[in-house]
Amino acid sequence: MTLKDIRKEIQSYILITAGLIIATFGWAAFIIPAKVVGGGITGISTIVHYTLGWDVGFVSLALNAILILVATKIIGKSFGIKTIYTVGLFSLSLSFISKLISVHNGGNPLIEEKMMATLTGSILAGFGGSLIILNGASAGGTEIIALIIGKYKNISFGRLLLSLDSVIIASSFFVFQSIEVMVYGFMAMAIFSYTVDIAISGTKQTVQMFIFSKKHEELREHILNVIQRGLTVIPAQGGFTKEPIDVIMVIVRKSESPYILKLIKQTDPDAFITMGNVMGVYGKGFDTIKL
Repeated sequence: MTLKDIRKEIQSYILITAGLIIATFGWAAFIIPAKVVGGGITGISTIVHYTLGWDVGFVSLALNAILILVATKIIGKSFGIKTIYTVGLFSLSLSFISKLISVHNGGNPLIEEKMMATLTGSILAGFGGSLIILNGASAGGTEIIALIIGKYKNISFGRLLLSLDSVIIASSFFVFQSIEVMVYGFMAMAIFSYTVDIAISGTKQTVQMFIFSKKHEELREHILNVIQRGLTVIPAQGGFTKEPIDVIMVIVRKSESPYILKLIKQTDPDAFITMGNVMGVYGKGFDTIKL
């Protein structure tokens, strides 16, 4: 491992730690004290905490430890050091911050109004979770259960996660006897998921453009030299005219697309363009594969 790799790894752990602190603060200072049950192992821990009075961090650590041991036997040793570090620190932070809130704020959320507490906590938890994911770690929990079930059943990973979280949140009704609490739980899950999506892909949204123009050579030069983006020229044939045409395919950040469109309008107002969002682009100038 080179010095550069070591520096990257240290930076990764610093960001994971920051994400963990932000996420646990969202859970322990807002969501859990407001008696809102979210998804995942933290949701189960919240139910156990309010049912039996057990420490929420301890329950989270115990459940994750059992899941990791079971998954290691069934799936194999595919859980990295980062996941174990994340699970351990998350549980300890959850326990520590929960006790601080209990001592200094009487166990009440830092924002008294339940909806605002749910909103604030879910955004913090989502943003912290995105930092963890972006740096190649996982908080364990229902993701591990989904992996175990997925080994034996042909069900999509996303659908499994959604189903598991929905069951956990719905079960809060039997603890609090309140539909309102259950609705707040689903609201927390939706805000959390949306925040994670925005934080991970919001600033990295990418578009793929296909440009059909008789002035393709001029456009090619402008995109390469003015916008300074790579492109691919694809030989094609008009379906109706049967005339040969060179199609320019270019992938750019969404924020750069207006400059391309303006350039096309100036060069060839009659150009035909298609543009669509791309889920992920990996390679030079874009993202790196983190597996």
